[in-house]
Formats: sequence, structure tokens, C-alpha cells
Amino acid sequence: MKTLQSGSLLLLCALISLISFGQSIPINEPDYNKAKLFQDLPDRLPVQVSSLQNLLNLQIGQAANFQLTNNAVLQGAVVSAATKYDTIQSIVIRSTNRTGASFSFSKITQPDGSVKYTGRIISRQHSDGFELSLENGEYFLVKKQFYDMVNE
Repeated sequence: MKTLQSGSLLLLCALISLISFGQSIPINEPDYNKAKLFQDLPDRLPVQVSSLQNLLNLQIGQAANFQLTNNAVLQGAVVSAATKYDTIQSIVIRSTNRTGASFSFSKITQPDGSVKYTGRIISRQHSDGFELSLENGEYFLVKKQFYDMVNE
């Protein structure tokens, strides 16, 4: 009787291990064939910090307009606005004229009183976006591929 129980237990363990090897973890493969949302814009856009600073004064639900170039404006509505620890202010704008795009922007006050800005304009349905970059004391929106900014 003892060998029958041991054999049954061994058979059950073997069956469970066979079933568990048959399962696979789904992997999201990057889709490099997505359409470009910002193909009409240059790869680098100079940004006026004062125009970014004004965005932080907006409240949830308010309309937002951000001048990207002389003839391109990012229009949308504020979907999130937050202040944390009196040192971080953030805002998220969902675009209405660039379908699917969201602009997230933050102002970070460092302990020494200096200010740093971070931000991105991305769309999960498109292959390109912009990331805010500080170069030689000036801020630029630099065009990047979606998968260079986001890991899925």
C-alpha cells in the first residue's frame, strides 16, 4: 500500500511539472511599425521656461495651450495636477489636437534652491515623442522613439 501511495505521489508531481513547463509568460514585443505623430515637427524644439512655468498654474479640467513652434501648438486639457513636499509640481495634459498624446511636465526644486524641469510628450499608439532636455543651460524638446523612453 505504501508503494502505491508513493507511486501515485510521484506520478502527480511529474504531471504537475509537465503542465507547469507548458505555460509560458506572455511577452510584449515592441511594435516598431507604429505611425509617427510628430513627423511634421523638427527633431529639436527650443522651449521657453516661462511658458512651461505658466502651465503649472492650471487646474484639472482647464484648457491648456503650449506653443511647440511658431505654427504648431499642443492643445489639450489638464487631467492631473499635483504638488508634493512643496518641492515637486507636476501636471499632465491630454492633447486634443494630437490624438493619443499626453504631455507630462514637472518642476523640481533642489535642496540648494535651484530648479530642474522634466517632461515628455508621448502617445502609446505612436512611435515617436518628445523628451525635455537641458543642454548648455537651455531647455529643448528632443524627439525620441517611443521605445527609447518607455520599456514595456
